Amino acid sequence: MYNLSCYNPSSFVFAGIPGLEKFHMWIGIPFCVICVVAIVGNCILLYLIAVEHSLHEPMFFLLFMLATTDLILSTATVPKLLSNFWIGSQEITFSGCLTQMFFLHFSFVVDSAILLAMAFDRYVAFCFPLGYSAILTPQVIIKLMVSIVVRSFSIILPAVFLLKQLPFCRTHIIPHTYCEHIGVAQLSSADISINIWYGFAVPLMTVISDVIFIAVSYAFILCAVFHLSSQGARQKALSTCGSHVCVILMFYTPAFFSILAHRFGHSVPQNVLILFANLYVAIPPALNPIVYGMKTKQTQDKFILLFEEVTMRNQ
Repeated sequence: MYNLSCYNPSSFVFAGIPGLEKFHMWIGIPFCVICVVAIVGNCILLYLIAVEHSLHEPMFFLLFMLATTDLILSTATVPKLLSNFWIGSQEITFSGCLTQMFFLHFSFVVDSAILLAMAFDRYVAFCFPLGYSAILTPQVIIKLMVSIVVRSFSIILPAVFLLKQLPFCRTHIIPHTYCEHIGVAQLSSADISINIWYGFAVPLMTVISDVIFIAVSYAFILCAVFHLSSQGARQKALSTCGSHVCVILMFYTPAFFSILAHRFGHSVPQNVLILFANLYVAIPPALNPIVYGMKTKQTQDKFILLFEEVTMRNQ
């Protein structure tokens, strides 16, 4: 019975942010605001893309998928963090921990693939403008979106099974605010070499390959843009890509910093690493709809129309 309970623990306990326990109540306030902004912003973006036929284009279908993934990421981590900080609900079931871990890492890999698909969309738009509609047909976009989900699912699902094979006889206290693969695996009393290699190598190599292809796509895009004869056309083209570049930087910069800091930054205090990891999963989903709303004229115009309609109805 003892061995069975090790391999199938009933629950884990989140320790929160070590050293900052007395500030948990106050730390939860900005995370709550960020979560509300993320949910409202992404829901508005989803609504606009769904109801406005003028936004039924390949780029906005990918943006629809990005907003959906951001909603999953926000609701998978922040609500549990707030319940921990505000009402002391530190416990999570083993199955709940595995579910949270799956959706956390799944969202990360999906987001990376969507950004790559968006880079490919911009590459086709700038380098093959006349053949854009023939290359990126609705059928191609659907196949692309399905392949993104299947790839991400097949990459992350083995990590769940690797965790289920581990015994957790030593401790059930997770020194974090959410479940992530390596953090949970380190609680095991068994050898976790496979978890470490798979947890770092496979997702990291997948994301690095995405980054390389994104960089190549934008190298071709810049070449095409700077060959434009009109100064105004160049500025418009660069402005169009600006929102995508902003989202790419917001996504990859803190992600790689967090990964490298956890792997090599042994001198960095643990509470700083945990706080930064929480900001990473909370801020990008909140900023993505704001960036696309401010930088993309089509979504900006539709949002203004929606706001005016709501205002007139209230009057």
